[in-house]
Amino acid sequence: GGLDREGERESAEHRRGCAGDDKMVKSGEAVTREYTINLHKRLHGITFKKRARRAIKEIRTFAQKEMKTSDVRLDVKLNRAVWSNGVKNVPRRLRIQIQRRRNDDEDATEQMYSYVTAVDGVAVGQPTVVVE
Repeated sequence: GGLDREGERESAEHRRGCAGDDKMVKSGEAVTREYTINLHKRLHGITFKKRARRAIKEIRTFAQKEMKTSDVRLDVKLNRAVWSNGVKNVPRRLRIQIQRRRNDDEDATEQMYSYVTAVDGVAVGQPTVVVE
């Protein structure tokens, strides 16, 4: 933690350089963001044989909350990353990329959908990033 010029405590967002400062996007626009999702806290107390399946569901609900879309589609790469260590040993944290995309289907109920994929080779301890 630190003190700013006036001696007041800095907020956590200010210190982190919150990615949403100047680039806040309305929920109707297409946007791509990278998140680190902590699966460990979401799977605490879940039966071993149900962990990987529950992790997929938790990622889906996380994407719904963040992107405000009910239609969430998961990439095969993400599924492989979750299941990489088997059903029991789901990775504690996962770096994921969520894209809010425009729905091209004419008969679609929603105009946007979210597409979630795993990001490989990136350090997990990074803040949420808006990808251009």
